[in-house]
Amino acid sequence: MSIKESIEMKLVAELSPEYLQVTNESGSHNVPPGSETHFKVVAAASDFEGKTLVSRHQRVYKLLEHELNNGVHALALHLFSPLEWAESVDRPLESPPCASVDKSRSAG
Repeated sequence: MSIKESIEMKLVAELSPEYLQVTNESGSHNVPPGSETHFKVVAAASDFEGKTLVSRHQRVYKLLEHELNNGVHALALHLFSPLEWAESVDRPLESPPCASVDKSRSAG
């Protein structure tokens, strides 16, 4: 099972999100091809209702503790309650570029 699949399985099992997108962003960073080290998670779940952003992040970090201790270097989290997600106009698009990306790799 890939790390991406493991992340998805854990989040679905524990949060039952109304919306979930897990993106492996490792290819945008200075890591070997095929790496699973940088991820973005966008999720809307009732579990986040009434919780602060810090509490939401702590919940996901705890759920993904194994992955974070075993190869996942970066985890961008965009966590919403279902109402926030439904009302959101400025949904997350791209993660910021990694400062350590080898510019020559993306130069065409």
